[in-house]
Amino acid sequence: MHPTRYYSNKQEKETASKFNGGKKQCNSGATAFKKGDVTTEIVLIENKTTTKDVKSFSIKKEWLTKLKEEMFAMNKQMMALVFGFTSTKAEYVIVPINDYKELLDAYMELYK
Repeated sequence: MHPTRYYSNKQEKETASKFNGGKKQCNSGATAFKKGDVTTEIVLIENKTTTKDVKSFSIKKEWLTKLKEEMFAMNKQMMALVFGFTSTKAEYVIVPINDYKELLDAYMELYK
């Protein structure tokens, strides 16, 4: 079994590669000015992953509160929390509902 940092680093690299212009932050954003795990031009992304096969995953409100504060501090327009289950490789994204609505509206307009 690998240490937690192995799984986190792998997930962060994969997340960055999925987003146009996505960049993995050094040291998982644990520096004074560069926060989050992955950034794009407008989005700050925090990754969370499991290291073992689990049936559930809890989202902590403090993660979302901190991510929102860091989003504003880094002058990003959107935030996202990406989480995944190691066993299935399935990943999911949590975004504020207003951002989701905006994205869905833009998608619907594009594909009318």
